[in-house]
Amino acid sequence: MRSDRAKKGLERAPHRSLFKAMGYTDEEINQPLIGIVNAQNEIIPGHIHLDTIAEAVKAGVRMGGGTPIEFPVIGVCDGIAMGHIGMHYSLVSRELIADSIETMAMAHGFDALVMIPNCDKIVPGMLMAAARLNIPTVVVSGGPMLPGNVEGKRMSLTDVFEAVGAVKAGKMTEEELLKCEESACQSCGSCSGMFTANSMNCLTEVLGMGLPGNGTIPAVYSERIRLAKQAGMTVMKLLEKDIKPRDIMTKEAFYNALTVDMALGCSTNSMLHLPAIAYEAGVELNLEIANEISARTPNLCKLAPAGHNFIVDLYEAGGVQAVMKELSKKDLLNLSLITVTGKTVGENIASAVNKNPNIIRPIDNPYSPTGGIAVLKGNLAPDGCVVKRSAVAEEMLQHKGPARVFDSEEEATAAIFAGKINKGDVVVIRYEGPKGGPGMREMLTPTSSLAGMGLDKDVALITDGRFSGATRGASIGHVSPEAAEGGPIAFVKEGDIISIDMINGNIELEVSDEELQRRKENWIPPEPKIKTGYLARYAKLVSSASTGGVLKY
Repeated sequence: MRSDRAKKGLERAPHRSLFKAMGYTDEEINQPLIGIVNAQNEIIPGHIHLDTIAEAVKAGVRMGGGTPIEFPVIGVCDGIAMGHIGMHYSLVSRELIADSIETMAMAHGFDALVMIPNCDKIVPGMLMAAARLNIPTVVVSGGPMLPGNVEGKRMSLTDVFEAVGAVKAGKMTEEELLKCEESACQSCGSCSGMFTANSMNCLTEVLGMGLPGNGTIPAVYSERIRLAKQAGMTVMKLLEKDIKPRDIMTKEAFYNALTVDMALGCSTNSMLHLPAIAYEAGVELNLEIANEISARTPNLCKLAPAGHNFIVDLYEAGGVQAVMKELSKKDLLNLSLITVTGKTVGENIASAVNKNPNIIRPIDNPYSPTGGIAVLKGNLAPDGCVVKRSAVAEEMLQHKGPARVFDSEEEATAAIFAGKINKGDVVVIRYEGPKGGPGMREMLTPTSSLAGMGLDKDVALITDGRFSGATRGASIGHVSPEAAEGGPIAFVKEGDIISIDMINGNIELEVSDEELQRRKENWIPPEPKIKTGYLARYAKLVSSASTGGVLKY
């Protein structure tokens, strides 16, 4: 056993003594030691209940003949961190999570791991660690929250953000806002739409690292507890068979994940996280590959914020496995790949049924013949940018308008709330990328404010930062190269005309090459916004590409 390095032999008597100081018996010490990576805390709604999930996992490990040993991992709540300095720390926490798990697993010689995340950066951070460590691992999330309800209208956190804009525009009273505030998030769990957390939990299932149901079983259902127990038992079987994460997370598995990503209409943040996870698994994944897969994959689901359905509706319609079953009808998935169940993808989905074609469109009747995420390229984004096309109104798929230029999210939000943004404008928010931010903040506050004010069908937003999975509208993020690295977005001037064509994948700044070159020659790089601490170190380490976010040590 891998853990023998820390417990077996005469020389390890001091080590065993330390185990016994914690109450472990010889019988427990002699069994495989299974690390239970628990991201439970009291600041993230999706994590508040993970102690319950962890206890269920530990029960499953014990039933399988292992000794579960729990240790913690940090997590940031993107919703609470949104719109202030806290959001600078969200994406960068992903690397801290991966690094800390690697540290704990290597230092203590665990034989296998069960990882318990639920929200935003915690899921990809754990998957990155799993790929890096390559010891038998199962991921089991805490599950999505149920949608809220205000006077018969189902809603999620996004609606509260948009309601703020509605109040600012005089379309809603503060009393009505309070009702939304108190009712939108009615339970524990990851926010109820197809936002980043649920996107990554669904894609964990597709990658084969989570059991069927991982992405969609609601947090408050007893079925979630049973799934956690099964995860504990499953990791013992993986250990016995020596099935490791890199056996599962192959190139073909990532292609499957991208395919389902496009069919579900997941968060654009998946275009940051999947390449970073793939990098740790030794697989190359980039925007070109994503674009190729999007071009041949139909969009089958429109879940909030793209539509009015929620993750619980996807669960009741058959879940991720039913979506995969539909895609398999056109041979869009590799069904021969091994998963944590010990079975292949094809065996896992064999009995899956699409129970509601209104939630999961049949493969012959999709919302669109191409995927829910689009990659755009042009002289404004030579290396590409990303938009959640499934959440964009049809009239905004092609848009041309004057640039309104801001050098931070705060400047843009203040202008929106002051009524200084007009129909037809293209809001450009720059110096919010991985280095320029630093940390590549999400721009949910300005986008939701525009939506709440009724401008989401008239105004586009472009940034070298990123957009929340809860964002709807013509919100184009991840512009690369970023402004802080001298990308063309740094040279946009107020009033420049920007042309966006999501149908043909183009984004152009209508300025001559000669003028762009002149602006580049006169450009003065900005001083770092944050000069000390972890964020300053992160900004020096992160790669120049604003997709993938892989640190270069």
